[in-house]
Amino acid sequence: MSTTTELTLRAQELIPAPDIEYGQLAPVLIVIGAAVIGVLFEAFLPRRARYTAQALLAGLALASAFAAVVGLAAAGRATTEAGLIAMGALAVDGPALFLQGVILLVSLVALLTFAERRLDPRAHGRHVDSFAAEGAAVPGGEGEKAAVRAGFTTTEVYPLLLFAVGGMLVFPAANDLLTLFIALEVFSLPLYVLCALARRKRLMSQEAALKYFLLGAFSSAFLLFGIALLYGYAGSVKYADIASVIADTNRGTTEALAGTTGNDVLLLIGGALLVMGLLFKVGAVPFHMWTPDVYQGAPTPVTGFMAAATKVAAFGALLRLLYVVLPGLTWDWRPVMWGVAIVSMLAGAVIAITQTDVKRLLAYSSIAHAGFILAGVVAATPSGISSVLFYLAAYSFVTLGAFAVVTLVRDAGGEATHLSKWAGLGRRSPLVAAVFAVFLLAFAGIPLTSGFAGKFAVFKAAAEGGAGALVVVGVIASAIAAFFYIRVIVLMFFSEPKVEGPSVAVPSPLTTTAIAVGVAVTLVLGVAPQYFLDLASQAGVFAR
Repeated sequence: MSTTTELTLRAQELIPAPDIEYGQLAPVLIVIGAAVIGVLFEAFLPRRARYTAQALLAGLALASAFAAVVGLAAAGRATTEAGLIAMGALAVDGPALFLQGVILLVSLVALLTFAERRLDPRAHGRHVDSFAAEGAAVPGGEGEKAAVRAGFTTTEVYPLLLFAVGGMLVFPAANDLLTLFIALEVFSLPLYVLCALARRKRLMSQEAALKYFLLGAFSSAFLLFGIALLYGYAGSVKYADIASVIADTNRGTTEALAGTTGNDVLLLIGGALLVMGLLFKVGAVPFHMWTPDVYQGAPTPVTGFMAAATKVAAFGALLRLLYVVLPGLTWDWRPVMWGVAIVSMLAGAVIAITQTDVKRLLAYSSIAHAGFILAGVVAATPSGISSVLFYLAAYSFVTLGAFAVVTLVRDAGGEATHLSKWAGLGRRSPLVAAVFAVFLLAFAGIPLTSGFAGKFAVFKAAAEGGAGALVVVGVIASAIAAFFYIRVIVLMFFSEPKVEGPSVAVPSPLTTTAIAVGVAVTLVLGVAPQYFLDLASQAGVFAR
């Protein structure tokens, strides 16, 4: 036998071939595969055919991936058949499938707002959407003017959306730290680009993207440094191995790491840095500074998608980290989460009162809601997990619907987001104002809306978990937040409309459907939430 053959056999013994469960990876593979096909569409299809082909491909991929998630859940992968796949890199369990289903549905609704082309007046005889005619062109330059005259549209947004969704599907299911980091980058980088592609107010859009990128790079660095320290502590990046070292059942796993394994300083600092990186993505105080500027500057369809889907994915990853990797440190991380939740609720609610821009108001509202969701995380009980899952599902559709309504109120400069321009909207367009009022009441947590059911669930779980004081702060913050939500409703219905006020654009069936879905989910989860609460409860067990 030759030396080469011997080395090959030896390598096969030392490095076993990976065992990949492709069927259980179907949702991720469908979305990523469609994103790659979308890139090829950009390269080979004529420009006039790209919009239709890309929108249909993205819609088909997201619907197929959701069907795959439902199929996995029906096969018991969320309960009795839950487990780890891809050599332990990913978990297929209740929380992962529930959150993946929510992300895919949210993305499908967001896709409708991406594809909307009836809100702006035609440019040179052609329909236009919310995105720049030529993303790489200098704002106001000759290249951009030529692209507008030619009727170009940035159809690259559809594969970018799919790549972001693919990363978001992996993020809450990641079962080792390297997979977590890779998923974070896969969904963050497309979002940085999408934020810079607004058709109007290009400079503000690019500024928002740059801020998001720079602060996102800082958060990624925190996360990566935390991963390095936790690897130094446990000698492994796998969640189960780290948890077992924390539980003192597997100390000193390798001779090389015997000197550092079990060093609590590495554990505490590494865990703190890891949590900081995830809190940045959920937009919790004090890692929230990017949120209002990015929400205001990004194209509104991107803002709605990012506000809804990113929060779902990031909270899913945070739950898995705290409940699977760091359950042995509950007494260490709970006080920290208490503080973050309280400051997020109060700061988000109080600062929102001073806002004069609708998108910035919704941004600070999202910061307050991050605090409300953290109240469920702090519970550290199974009911806490299920309440967070339900809240994320309810909140994401309300958010998408609200931002979809924002795209309809327009003046000569595009979207009219200054609150003063919304005065008297209820008299000019009662239906649009009424729909927006429903979403605002849901944000405020008024009964018979999904917001009330979600807040009741997380506050109940927090109270049962011994965080009664946190619930009191949450109720106070909710009362403060209700003030500025109701102030907007009063402004719309009880103020005189201005003569030069904005008009309400008549959308195509795409945006109409997105808003209708948001209203339907808001009311159904508010009036009859029990089935969905039970579903979240059944899906609330992590595979370890």
